[in-house]
Amino acid sequence: MKNLYPDIEPNITHQLEVGQGHTLMVEECGNAAGIPIVFLHGGPGSYCKSHHRCFFNPSIYRIILFDQRGAGRSTPSGNLQFNTTDHLLADMELIREKLNIDKWIIFGGSWGATLSLLYAQKHTDKVLGLILRSIFLARKSDVSWFYIEGGVNKYFPKQWQKFFELTSVNQEELLTTYYEALTGNDINIRNTAALTWAAWAGCVVSNGRFPEPTEVSEKLLNSVRIECHYLYHNHFIKENQLISNINKVANIPTVLIHGQKDLVCLPENSQLLKQHLPMAKLKLIPTGGHLSDDPAMISALVEATDEMGKLNILEG
Repeated sequence: MKNLYPDIEPNITHQLEVGQGHTLMVEECGNAAGIPIVFLHGGPGSYCKSHHRCFFNPSIYRIILFDQRGAGRSTPSGNLQFNTTDHLLADMELIREKLNIDKWIIFGGSWGATLSLLYAQKHTDKVLGLILRSIFLARKSDVSWFYIEGGVNKYFPKQWQKFFELTSVNQEELLTTYYEALTGNDINIRNTAALTWAAWAGCVVSNGRFPEPTEVSEKLLNSVRIECHYLYHNHFIKENQLISNINKVANIPTVLIHGQKDLVCLPENSQLLKQHLPMAKLKLIPTGGHLSDDPAMISALVEATDEMGKLNILEG
C-alpha cells in the first residue's frame, strides 16, 4: 500500500492578480522541469493544505496548488463578488499561461473534480490527464441530497433537525434562508447560520466523526459563505452540464476514485461517469468515505499519480 510522499515546501509562491480585485495564492512545488500537475481543492470555499502537496512524486512533477477566489490565502478573503464557476475556470487558464505551462494533468476531489471536468471540457487541448476523486456532478439532485428531507438527512436525523430547525421554513426555502442569513448584515444571525451550516456539513463530510464547531472564525465563515453561495446559484452551470458535454473528454486519460461510504457525493456519480467514459479507470474504495484520509484512498490516489506520471514520461 502506497503512502503520501514526504512533506515538502513550495519552491515559490505567487500572489497572482486575476482581475475584479481578486488575488490568488499560487504555489509551485517539486521539480520545476517536471510534468505539470495542478491540484484543485474542494468546497467550494475550502483551501489547499500542506499534505495536498504529498500526493505527487516531487522528483517527477511540477506541482501547482492554488486557493480559489475568496478561499484560503487568496484575497479578498470570503469575497462573493465576481466569484463564479466561469471566473474560477478563467483563473486556471491565467495560471497556466502565467506559469508558461503548455499542458497539465488535473487532480481534483469533490468540487475540485467538478472544476476539473468543466475545465477539461472547455480546454481539452490543454489537459494531459484527469485524476478525479469523490466526483460531484453538481446537478440539482446532488445539491438537494444535502438539504432536502429524504436525502442524507436519513443517516443523521438528530444533526439534521438542528440544521433544519434554525430556519423554521419549508425545505424548498431552506437554502434561500441560509444564503440570506450568511450574506446579510445581522452579525448574530450570520454567525448562528455559519455555525449551524458548518456543523451539518462537517457531520456529513466526515460520516459523523467531526465535532460540532463552537466558535465562528473568519476562516469558517468565509468557507461556509462561499459554499452556500455556489449551492444557492446552482454552481453557476446548466443542469446536467457535466454529463451533457462528457464526450469532449472521452480521449483524455482519466482515473476515477470513489469511496463506497461517501455520503456527500454518492459512488453512483463515478459509476455514471465510467459508463460515459469507457476508457476511464474506476477504483472504488470499500473503506473510503468522502475525504481523502482513508489509507486505502491515499494509496489509490498516489498510485494514480505515479501511473499517470509514467504514462506521460513514456509518451513525452
